[in-house]
Amino acid sequence: MGARVLLVGQGGREHAVAWKLSRSRDVDAIYVAPGNGGTSRVATNVDVGPKDIDGLVAAASDLNIDFYLATMDDPQPLGLVDRLRERGLPCYGPTAAASQIEASKAWSKQFMVDHGITTARHRTFQDHGEAVAYVESLPDGPLVVKASGLAAGKGALVCDDREGALAALHAIMVKREFGASGDQVVVEERLQGWETSAHAICDGETAVVTPSSTDYKRALTGGRGLNTGGMGAYSPSADVTPELAAAIERDVVQPTIAGMAAMGRPFNGTLYPGLMITEAGNYVLEYNARLGDPEAQILMPRLESDLFAVCSAAAEGALASVDVEWSEEPTVGVVVASGGYPESYTTGHLIEGLDTLDDDVEVFHAGTKQTPAGVVTNGGRVLTVTARGPTLAAARAKAYDNARRINFEGAYMRSDIAQIEETE
Repeated sequence: MGARVLLVGQGGREHAVAWKLSRSRDVDAIYVAPGNGGTSRVATNVDVGPKDIDGLVAAASDLNIDFYLATMDDPQPLGLVDRLRERGLPCYGPTAAASQIEASKAWSKQFMVDHGITTARHRTFQDHGEAVAYVESLPDGPLVVKASGLAAGKGALVCDDREGALAALHAIMVKREFGASGDQVVVEERLQGWETSAHAICDGETAVVTPSSTDYKRALTGGRGLNTGGMGAYSPSADVTPELAAAIERDVVQPTIAGMAAMGRPFNGTLYPGLMITEAGNYVLEYNARLGDPEAQILMPRLESDLFAVCSAAAEGALASVDVEWSEEPTVGVVVASGGYPESYTTGHLIEGLDTLDDDVEVFHAGTKQTPAGVVTNGGRVLTVTARGPTLAAARAKAYDNARRINFEGAYMRSDIAQIEETE
């Protein structure tokens, strides 16, 4: 009998992980709560939301789940891993205590300071008046104001000047645009450089860094428009040299894992630090305690090893006993989004062309829903079309060739994903 695995989430990341798990001979069944139109093709969707911890624990019992693999941020700070472990269920994912590294930017900033991990100069506030006084005491210039709690990737407000920072404080602490996530704010210097991220599979003591990746946050071609959850990605990153990758592992990943263990909060799961690379050094902007999206959609097709075997070993604290192997071939993922995203957009549009794609191209669903009429749009980021190739240019050409075969009302994609001669 193979394992019965539970995932929680409804994005392209969950579809990519479910797709990879479905290729494991040791996995018998996969359940995704709540899932989407794509996960229903490789798994069974379960109608429970990611913040309904009681419902998820009950579903795990009812479905005889025997492994939980954390992919998104919401359930872990609310204690899902703790609850499932109490029932004897192996879990790949951080406890509530360990997930504070993402769930509280204030906590994680102090962690970085305490453990010598380079980050931007900053102050943390719970009182709006004190935060305003601090900003007004600074020379007029660029700042970043962050809601400390989870805010669906939208809680960091990049400000060009003092006026913008004061407006950001008002939005977070007075208007409460991010709810309780804005009970604390972090005000920090705005660093100049370029951003990258790293992913590491962790078992509390050992960390295995994945290949590098680059994602594209802005909505529009050429790095214009509003920030989004990600409009595409590619791997390996043209900007991350072997020397930089080694420095990130040495100066960020390993000290983080050692520091968390020393605090009695060993980190098990996927660690995903976001960094700013500057002339003065490499700075950690923030930590994520899960896979990135759309990075998962390009990393899973590069993973040659059995994902379930790797995550099972990590859950048991035995990651050092397994080899984690990756394809040398680059991957490119292009997000097809609803017109108007990330602001207003309509849903319920029939998606055509999914049956016309090349056999070696994967389409990971995010904002989709299966209906009797077919798969329809159900969100802003609808699909990620992912292709591998012998070169980055070949993978890019294949991804775009296939993405253009997909049609629905208002469909939009950036035209410059992995066009590395252009900067983000």
